[in-house]
Amino acid sequence: MIGTIVNTATIITGSVIGSVVKRGIREEYQGALFNAMGLSAFMLGVNAVVSHMGDSRYPVLFIASLAIGSLIGTILDLDGRFKKLTGHFSSSNLGEGLSTAILLFCIGTLSIVGPIESAVNGNHTYLFTNATLDFVSSMVLASTYGIGIAAAGLVLFCWQGSIYLGASFLAGFLSDALMAEISIVGGVLIATSGLSILKIKDCKTMNMLPSLLVPAAWFLIVDALPV
Repeated sequence: MIGTIVNTATIITGSVIGSVVKRGIREEYQGALFNAMGLSAFMLGVNAVVSHMGDSRYPVLFIASLAIGSLIGTILDLDGRFKKLTGHFSSSNLGEGLSTAILLFCIGTLSIVGPIESAVNGNHTYLFTNATLDFVSSMVLASTYGIGIAAAGLVLFCWQGSIYLGASFLAGFLSDALMAEISIVGGVLIATSGLSILKIKDCKTMNMLPSLLVPAAWFLIVDALPV
């Protein structure tokens, strides 16, 4: 799990550095960072969707995934529960930044395939690359939202650790086709986080998280059907 440990450490370190830098940033500059972070998240999401749309085996699956997942998340009120949880630790809009950080750090090919490569083949390249990207992202996020962004590192550790432990099963299940569908849905979620940061539209991204499970459920059903 050395790759996951390094990845987690870089997020926490980047968050500490970013939060220290934040203290010397004037309010108008913090506003500029908000805009930069929002635009970056939006474009990263759009890029993920566009890059994987051509690989989709079921072009309308992401629409069904977003609809079903958003409905489930709204019924469970995931967004409200998450904001209440983060509200106990901060009076600022940490919840908005933390939800964006979790999506950026956890929902991506490197963060999903990396633990499997690490467990099965002893190859930590994916996770070390992901750690470098997350280090920079965590610094920017923490300079905007504060030290609370470090909590995303703990979420990532649990996420990648679970994948690492279940690598023998997941290696065969996470096909390229499934990863393409998950990446499309994940890209939409990251883009909606960007819209929320930019104050264009509060899409309640946390309510949409169950959408990521729908493609996996669909592939399980398809694989179970007789040929």
